[in-house]
Formats: sequence, C-alpha cells, structure tokens
Amino acid sequence: MLEFWNIILFSLSVTGPIFILLALGLWLRQRSAISDGFIEVGSRLVFTWALPALLFVNIAKTHIDTTTNFHLIAYGLVAMLLLFVLTEIMVHFTVQPPADRGVVVQGIFRSNMAIIGLAYCVNAYGETALAAASLYVGILSILFNILGVITLSRSLHKQQGIGGILRNIATNPLIIGIVLALPFAAWDVRPPALLMKAGETLADMTLPLALLCTGASLDFHTLKQEMNKTLLATFSKLVLIPLLFTAGGWWWGFRGMDLGILLLMSSAPTAAASYVMARAMGGNATLAANTVVLTTLGSLFTTSLGVMILQTYRLM
Repeated sequence: MLEFWNIILFSLSVTGPIFILLALGLWLRQRSAISDGFIEVGSRLVFTWALPALLFVNIAKTHIDTTTNFHLIAYGLVAMLLLFVLTEIMVHFTVQPPADRGVVVQGIFRSNMAIIGLAYCVNAYGETALAAASLYVGILSILFNILGVITLSRSLHKQQGIGGILRNIATNPLIIGIVLALPFAAWDVRPPALLMKAGETLADMTLPLALLCTGASLDFHTLKQEMNKTLLATFSKLVLIPLLFTAGGWWWGFRGMDLGILLLMSSAPTAAASYVMARAMGGNATLAANTVVLTTLGSLFTTSLGVMILQTYRLM
C-alpha cells in the first residue's frame, strides 16, 4: 500500500505543478489581473525569446556525443511519421467535411512538447532531463512544422511550395535557438559566461510565464461547438498517441528516463501553434481551439495515469 501511494505522489509531482500554474492563469484572467494584451505579449515573448533561450542554454552547455541519445531522436522521428500516416487514414474515414480533416490531424499529432512536455520532464527527472529532451524537442518541432503545413494545405486545397515550408522552418525562433547552440555542443565549447548567465535568467521565466498564459487563454465557451470532432481529436491525442508511442518505445528497448521522456512528451496536449496555423491558413479555428483547451485539461489526468502505470512496473 505504501508503494502504491508513493507512485500516486510521484505522478502528482509531475502533473500537479502544471495544473496549479494553469489554474492560476485562468483565475487571474477571470479576476482581470491578466488581460488579453498580457497573454498576447507574454506568449510572443515566450515563443520568440524565452523558449529559444531555454533550448539554447541547455543544448550549448552539454556535449552532444555524451549526453544526446540519438536513438531516442531517431525513434521519435520514425514513430511520429508512422503515427501521422495512420492518423491521416483514420481521419479520412471519420471526419466530415474534408476541410476539417487537416485541423483534426494536426490536433492529434502536434504535441506541446516545448512548454508542457519539457515541464513534465523537469518535474519528473529534474534538470538532467533538459539536456536529454531539449534536442529531441527541437528536432521533432521541425517535423511538426512540416507535417502541419502538409496536412492543412492538403485538406484546405492550398498550395504551399517547398520554399514556403523552408521559410517557416528557417524563421522559427525555436529552431534558430537550437541551430545557434549546436556548434557549442558539438565542439564542447562554452559560450561567454556573461551570455550564458543572461540566457539562463531569460530561460528561467519560460515555463512559469508560458503556463500562466496558457491557463489564462483557456476558453470553455467554445467547447459546445464542434464537439464530436473535438472529442475524437482529444481521445486520439491523449490516449491513442501516448499508448502507441510508449508501447513502441518499450518494444524498441527504451527503459528508465528515456521511456519516461517518450511518455511525457507524447502525453503533452495539443500545441497552441496548431490553432495559430489553422487560423492563418483559413482552417476551422474553433475546432483547433477546442482541441487545445480540452487536451490541455485532459493531459493532466491521462499523463498522471500513464506515469502511474510505468512506475508500477518500474519502467521509468
């Protein structure tokens, strides 16, 4: 019985702080302590500066040869491509009208790894998880951007050439931060101490500010619209994807922190960027927003359950 409660307490230690900060953001918004302007500016600050600084600092101060698990990254890329194809097939037969299929597909496969996924990993394993997870997040973020453009362009019958895709990748702040850090990590050279200290200070505000803005942006009024498709995307994102992703990782041979990272990253809710991209490309923005809201709330419970299962069998 004591071991059972220890497992529950560990799972709550992973998701509990996330829930508190999300709830605090929502509560502050309801009390008008956080405005729409704050959410917009804060979210842009996180995406453009703070999160790239977090990824830069954590990659730059590690040595790729000794800290990076390339097998983990390779598995993530292969598994995500396979799940993307399976999702496209499933949605083709279950979602109408066809114009909404790209929004649903993106809502299912595109995880908020860079904010909530990293927060899960830090809560579970401490700062050591950042070195292992940062490059994983960066590489898969590139794939997310490419697949997101492909599925939305296909379902909305919009032509997005290879030049547009490459431009989106090249101007993505997260990818820029990662690329700038790679030479330091590859050559085991440290950036100037002053630069690193400034970067660490900026990086420290990433997760708290991002989670507060995410909580403050939750809108429950839109959930009444597009409910069937929202539930399909939510169930697939929070149950099917983590189950298949983690089971495949176990079959591949991952154990301990590596398997835990796979579970926590795949259990992260749908990224808010999926809403931004759907809206910008003329897709069903309400459906995209619904998926972000419901998966953000549901992820806290499904992730806790997944952690409990792996802890019970001592797999993470």
